[in-house]
Amino acid sequence: MRKNFLKAATVFSIAFICVIGSMAQDTTTRMSTLIAPPLFTGNDGFRTWSIGLHAGAMAPFAATGGRNDFSNWQTSLGYGGYIKYQISHGLGLQLDFLRGTLKANNDKLWAGAPPVSPYKSFQTDIHWATSMSGVITLGNINWSQLHTSIQPYVTIGGGAVNFNPTTVDNSGTSVNFSPNKSLTEFYVPVGLGIKANLSQGVNLDLGYTMAYVDADNLDGYFKSPYIGDKFSYAHIGLEFSLGNSSKPQLARHNPPAQLAQNMKDQNDAMRASLAASEERYNQRLAELNGLRDDLNKMKMDSDGDGVSDYFDKCPNTPRGVKVDGAGCPLPVAAPPVKDTIVRVQNNTYIITEEDKKIVSEAVHNLEFDFGKATIRSRSLPYLARVAELLVKKGFSLKLAGHTDAIGSEEANMKLSKNRATSVKNYLVSQGASSGRIEADGYGKTQPIATNKTDAGRQKNRRVEFTLY
Repeated sequence: MRKNFLKAATVFSIAFICVIGSMAQDTTTRMSTLIAPPLFTGNDGFRTWSIGLHAGAMAPFAATGGRNDFSNWQTSLGYGGYIKYQISHGLGLQLDFLRGTLKANNDKLWAGAPPVSPYKSFQTDIHWATSMSGVITLGNINWSQLHTSIQPYVTIGGGAVNFNPTTVDNSGTSVNFSPNKSLTEFYVPVGLGIKANLSQGVNLDLGYTMAYVDADNLDGYFKSPYIGDKFSYAHIGLEFSLGNSSKPQLARHNPPAQLAQNMKDQNDAMRASLAASEERYNQRLAELNGLRDDLNKMKMDSDGDGVSDYFDKCPNTPRGVKVDGAGCPLPVAAPPVKDTIVRVQNNTYIITEEDKKIVSEAVHNLEFDFGKATIRSRSLPYLARVAELLVKKGFSLKLAGHTDAIGSEEANMKLSKNRATSVKNYLVSQGASSGRIEADGYGKTQPIATNKTDAGRQKNRRVEFTLY
């Protein structure tokens, strides 16, 4: 018994080292998602070979029942291993190896009945038992998971068992059933179990096998009617998948789930394509409706100023008022105030120092949100005064946006243009004529100070106002 336990300890030490190595390898591969190969492309994209080590309890009986030559069976240590090749998702071939000891006695008698056997007990050393079995994996019955984590299985096969039984008769004499050589008989192993995935390459294996020997000498006792002896083996072990760790295990893979996922992906792609087509259709329909509205505006002149509503920037102009090409009233020059210095720009409009002061205050108090074209609320009262000036005196205004040298040229050009446009839009919203306001952006091309200091860059971030 001591030797058996030492052998089992050796087996599980090797298994533990293999698990640690596999876990270390899986640490890197677990970060990436296993991708299943396309359907109907064979097994090249999967791991199909695996090895297993296990140990457990052996006993000279089977759960299916039947006659036993000894009344009281005992459990003993058994251990073994296997090599498996997975032929398909649900079927594999497995070569098994097993060693262990079988024990039983006649201590357990019914209702104090006297012994009816010439033997008190037996012990059979199974030197080796090897078999080839088919393994049917049932884990793929769960169609909702692409890679199942639990796989029930059943096995059935055939092989040979080599053993040497020793019996003890009722007088206490030990009898070696075959003193000159060990015996080899054919046997049929039938088993069931369940595997649980510990990582991408390691499975926990729990199983139970019933072995039916084609002879009545496994316990060293020929007893009429000479029905074949049997034994069972309940084990726990580890299975290690061989091959590329980036590939999934074939036994874990579920093709119906993959097919269902493929159909779902195709359905989602088709839905997205239909939604995009519908969006394009609605967009083009809106464009057509917009063109129809624009055409109707081109045909109408609601205020009768000679400019169609489509081009009229100043609708509802009073009858008889002269307008420009944008439909806005032509300005009437006002005489300069005597106590104010004036400057004539183009012999048409008079810009006073008070006008310049209003514009200057708007420029110095103009602020935007950082990196955006949104005007801050504290700047709006100053811009409102500029809009009032434009409406009252009919001035034209040029807005020029500038930025510092930080950032790309494309981004700065866009930001400067957007800020100038934001100022224009606000002035127009306050009643100023859109046709009399120009808004351009020059990005970082026209600095007025150095871009090497914070103060210089602050000066370069500006919107210039030019009345004319």
